[in-house]
Amino acid sequence: MRIVVKIGTSTLAHPGGRLNIRHTEALVKVWSDIKNAGHELIIVSSGATGLGVGKLQISRPKDMVTKQAAAAVGQCELMYTYDKLFAEYSHTVAQLLVTWEDFDHPHRLNNLQNTLERLIQLGAVPVINENDPISTEEYSLGDNDRLGALIAKYTHADLLVLLSDIDGLYTADPHTHPEATLIHRVESVTPEIEQLGGGSSSGLGTGGMSAKLTAAKIATGAGVDMVIANGANANVLYDIVDGKDVGTRFVGKNNKIIQEVVCIKGNTPIEVDNRSGDINSVIIYSKNILKLNTIDDDGRDSTLFDMPEAERKDYYIQFKVLIF
Repeated sequence: MRIVVKIGTSTLAHPGGRLNIRHTEALVKVWSDIKNAGHELIIVSSGATGLGVGKLQISRPKDMVTKQAAAAVGQCELMYTYDKLFAEYSHTVAQLLVTWEDFDHPHRLNNLQNTLERLIQLGAVPVINENDPISTEEYSLGDNDRLGALIAKYTHADLLVLLSDIDGLYTADPHTHPEATLIHRVESVTPEIEQLGGGSSSGLGTGGMSAKLTAAKIATGAGVDMVIANGANANVLYDIVDGKDVGTRFVGKNNKIIQEVVCIKGNTPIEVDNRSGDINSVIIYSKNILKLNTIDDDGRDSTLFDMPEAERKDYYIQFKVLIF
């Protein structure tokens, strides 16, 4: 199973912004064990700005330049911590910092997808964050809930988990309505569900329930299940992976694969016309791809990959039009 875990600032840090070392150690231990069990893991980690604020011992900045400076300081501490803790369990981490431009431009998106796929093939744990020190409002993703959903969508993940400081989606804000009850399963993000969204509760992060519901629409629209759960207990991920009734699960729409199915036997290649430039319309799925040829913008054949039989895996390949 390919799992994207988004971890919020309020789960990683103490209220003052300093890293919660004990809890971060527990989280990395569980994540490493999940990976040891054979799952593919991608971490989308908030925390850079909050940790930078704590390390610089300043109040939460309101101006953009100080926020970016704090993020630059905090990102160093964040990755140092992940690298050190994952190494204790013999896992290698890789840092990727992205902005909206990386999703908005097809070539940059393709590069991002290729890098992530290769890192996963190499056994690394990608740790992704928005490139806050250089991002501007125009190209800001806004929050890492949305970033997590986009990563889950474009890496064809099976599951997106948002670990935050709340147990899931409630019938009302539990901070102000103690009678509110937890909604365990959401089949569709309807306008009624969207009305249950609220603001960020901790003051450290940027993603409240409204942001998480936006993420749910992106993820489920791409066929990815999404779970909102409380990250205070690091072991909660075990229950989520086992399919237990934890937090709120948003059910992915059943359109991830079956728009076009191509099965290949032996080493017969398939050829695809990709000259339209739109990679989001038709999904081609094959369990036995040995070689896949594409026609590039200049009408030339180009081999996407050619692998030995022993290295074959399941691949999801997206193109606009299947013509052969």
